[in-house]
Amino acid sequence: MNIGKINTLKVIKTVDFGVYLDRGDGIEILLPTRYVPEACRVDDEVDVFIYHDNENRLIATTIKPLAIVGDFQWMIVKEITQVGAFLEWGIMKDLLVPFREQKIQMIKGHGYIVYVYLDHVTDRIVASARIDKFLDNVPPHYEHNEEVDLLVVEETKMGYKVIINNLHWGLLYHNEVFRMLDKGEHLKGYIKEIREDDKIDVSLQKLGYEKVDGVARRILDALNHNGGFLPLHDKSDASEIQALLACSKKNYKKAIGSLYKQKLIALEDNGIRIHKSVLP
Repeated sequence: MNIGKINTLKVIKTVDFGVYLDRGDGIEILLPTRYVPEACRVDDEVDVFIYHDNENRLIATTIKPLAIVGDFQWMIVKEITQVGAFLEWGIMKDLLVPFREQKIQMIKGHGYIVYVYLDHVTDRIVASARIDKFLDNVPPHYEHNEEVDLLVVEETKMGYKVIINNLHWGLLYHNEVFRMLDKGEHLKGYIKEIREDDKIDVSLQKLGYEKVDGVARRILDALNHNGGFLPLHDKSDASEIQALLACSKKNYKKAIGSLYKQKLIALEDNGIRIHKSVLP
């Protein structure tokens, strides 16, 4: 059993106030009635999150928190106390960020990117806003164009700093991002380059986009964010094209021709549709 993570445990006893789960060493953990799946019986297996309640007892819940141990996440401060800041965690208990783990003094109601970990001294789940010490601790081993999970941390002059797969820092360049990204936003991305200093450049575009530039890339990005279809065609008003893609009708038609020749899109009577093989 792993505290702070999702575990699959067997039901060994039912009681009026819930069921008890076997954590594997003869010790029972309570899953309160409000979280017990319908028709749950002895010997059934249940996926649960394990944590300490406010009385320091191990307890289970079928509700998945906003972040588990090993995750980075953007979370909002619910309360400031004498021991630190407590974050909204998505479960009955709030998550503590001790003062020593605050990069700057946290403010109630503000959101911060934190890392969730198990404090092996107290055996409690806590969070840290000093996220640098939890990143880039292992060499990056990614393939070119490998799909990865991204978490947006902050905007810089060059682009957006992101966390890759909960392991490494990465950078999305401004000229390759065609909309505003929010701090804490989760995205799918692709490894663009690992530089000699192990710095990692990432892209929001999938394999096959490398030869697509300018307006054509903007069109593909818009298609991806609109379910693969845009209601634009040869007879669309120039103002409509400008509003959706920030380009002229002439440049739009040239880009559409290029994308069609590359077999990245299909032309339909009422618009354009991206080929499924191109969708992330």
